Amino acid sequence: MTAIKFGRLEDLPLREAWTHEALQFTPWLAENIEHLSEAIGVQLELTGTEVAVETFSADILARDEEDNVVLIENQLETTDHTHLGQIMTYLAGLEAQTVIWIAPAFREPHLSAIRWLNEHTADGFSFFAVKARVVRIGDSPLAPVFEVVEKPNDWERSLTRRARQSSAPSEVGEKRRAFWQAYLDRVPGAAEWGLRPLRLSSAWVPIEGLGEEAYLSLWVGSEDCGAFMRGARGSDGQSVIEKLQPAADRLAATLGATFEGSNGHFLWKRAGMSYSDPAGWPDLIDWMEHTRKSYEQAIAEIVTRRAQ
Repeated sequence: MTAIKFGRLEDLPLREAWTHEALQFTPWLAENIEHLSEAIGVQLELTGTEVAVETFSADILARDEEDNVVLIENQLETTDHTHLGQIMTYLAGLEAQTVIWIAPAFREPHLSAIRWLNEHTADGFSFFAVKARVVRIGDSPLAPVFEVVEKPNDWERSLTRRARQSSAPSEVGEKRRAFWQAYLDRVPGAAEWGLRPLRLSSAWVPIEGLGEEAYLSLWVGSEDCGAFMRGARGSDGQSVIEKLQPAADRLAATLGATFEGSNGHFLWKRAGMSYSDPAGWPDLIDWMEHTRKSYEQAIAEIVTRRAQ
């Protein structure tokens, strides 16, 4: 009988895989966010990287299945007070409900801070300390490993509750999902700009040509529906607003919209229709499609004029 040969699992410094935190580690995490999803047990969807908050930039922003904001802060070295302070700044500025702090090692005071936050913040907030490892056996390819070292006390119960809720979705969520599915059925091309039948109140249409992330949000409500422009998730949208501000009057007149807004939302336009009655969905979908094309064309013309 041939003896089985075993290799030894070897831990390597994270910098063996990523030499630069912002230029390599953060982009890799953003592109491979499913590793974190598996570690904490919740599906995450990337919404942005290096999101500005005051004088700092949050590494990664994501959303969970319930559309809550998830802040991910990563380090290639042992945790420090600077990153803890930045996390607290981001938590307030981005209105995040979940914080995931990733590092190869955590100092005990920082683990204590995570435990304290989980015990003393209001319901709905969750804080994780996740140890990042890079391992290999012999000359095998490097493999990333993520280990949760601190989490909310009732996290397992929370996962069970989420699973039950997802198996019996709310009536409101299901109606929204049905509307966006009807949108796709009526306008199959909407899948090309990213429309998916989710249980959310809005769909985001990417607007090109502004040099940064900008979106047209199509939203549905029980009393009214409409559209507005905004920047990336977690941003205040001011840089996008500033780029379009010189053409504010022309855009507002062309689109029949109101340029002024709040919370980084601008160029508001209302449909004057509710999505409550499915019989009215075809008309509402047609209005949204016409609005989408109008916004894209109007902004494209502004960008073209600026380039000339």
